[in-house]
Amino acid sequence: MGGSASVQLVMLGLDLSGKTTLLYRLKFDQYMHVNSTIGFNCEKIKGKTGKIKGINFTIWDVGGQDKTRPLWRSYVRSSEGIIFVVDSVDKERLEEAKLELIKLLKSSENPGLPVLVIANKQDLPGSLDLAEVEKHLGLHELPPSQLWASHPACAITGEGLDECMDSMYELIEKKKKTKKKK
Repeated sequence: MGGSASVQLVMLGLDLSGKTTLLYRLKFDQYMHVNSTIGFNCEKIKGKTGKIKGINFTIWDVGGQDKTRPLWRSYVRSSEGIIFVVDSVDKERLEEAKLELIKLLKSSENPGLPVLVIANKQDLPGSLDLAEVEKHLGLHELPPSQLWASHPACAITGEGLDECMDSMYELIEKKKKTKKKK
């Protein structure tokens, strides 16, 4: 793809999962206290390391409250990938997160859009490990045509975020190669 490539992503997930903290950790490489997103945030982020070095990402962070979730589809429409952020500690809401993710993938006007699930808040006691998050979300039950990956991370410390972005980029590249073959 080269150094001046540009990638459009949408970051979704239930409210309070850590999407905005994650977005600004990626943007400024430091923790920033944020308020719950009403509406959306949009940031341009340039990859600094690994496979994404030099790649320009435009990331739309869309609020996860009940009333804003119907808007998700319009953001997905112009994206090349979905980053779905999950609070690994909030076990009570994992079923709700699963239902929203499945609804999103089934109704997508952009079928087969690659999805990266970030199991956030891994620094907190009682957080579920990655395998447990995958199981709760039913990721292994997704159709084989659905490209997805998952990674543990901590938006506050930034741990795991480089791997997350590399993985998202790999999924997008894989999707492009699959399209070319058809």
